[in-house]
Amino acid sequence: MASTQSPRHEPSLGSATLLLFPTDLERRRVDDHGGVPQGLALSALCGFGPVAAAARTAELLALHRPARVLLVGIAGAYDTELHPIGSALEFDEVAVEGIGVGEGRELLAPPALGFPQWPGRHGQTDGAIFDRTRLASANPEARGKLLLTTCAASANAAQAAQRRERHPDALAEDMEGFAVATACALAHVPLRIVRGISNLVGDRAPERWRIPLALEAARLRALEILERGEGWSTGR
Repeated sequence: MASTQSPRHEPSLGSATLLLFPTDLERRRVDDHGGVPQGLALSALCGFGPVAAAARTAELLALHRPARVLLVGIAGAYDTELHPIGSALEFDEVAVEGIGVGEGRELLAPPALGFPQWPGRHGQTDGAIFDRTRLASANPEARGKLLLTTCAASANAAQAAQRRERHPDALAEDMEGFAVATACALAHVPLRIVRGISNLVGDRAPERWRIPLALEAARLRALEILERGEGWSTGR
């Protein structure tokens, strides 16, 4: 007789929150630690990197029309003494690095070029998106915490330091946050982002990464957000 149980990641009917993971590895590691109780959120993958993440998030928003979105995954920290490997951070702003003209210290980002990535609708410039966007967290612990999204992760300490010069207030680096935030902003859906710190930015030695530990910390922070069901501001 066929099982009547729902697949593990089938959307929970009535769930108002879309829980996104960039990769199946990240989602499986969260499941390894107990996952997220059924009914708290609809779990889905947004894809790896900014292009896939933006496109897939837009598709999921149109399909499911969630009231809110929570992005969970791993990230590198620029200062692992301040933000240790195995800890988790929530952010209240996300920026993007690498869009514009040139690269490195020669990069001219959208604000310097004088036009936004998205101009807003009907001439309303307050809806314009340049290279930063605010997130929806009303959590005081997230205040002032900037996540930097890149098209390619920092390959070494020198590249990490150069990016930090351009974004001195960035605490961590990921590859999807700004993309998901852009899709959510265009759909007027509030977004919160939680990242577990798995490594030092620029350190490509896998033996020093702590992915399961980082995702357990991220899972616990995500559960606090989902179970509390509050603290979602209107974002940008």
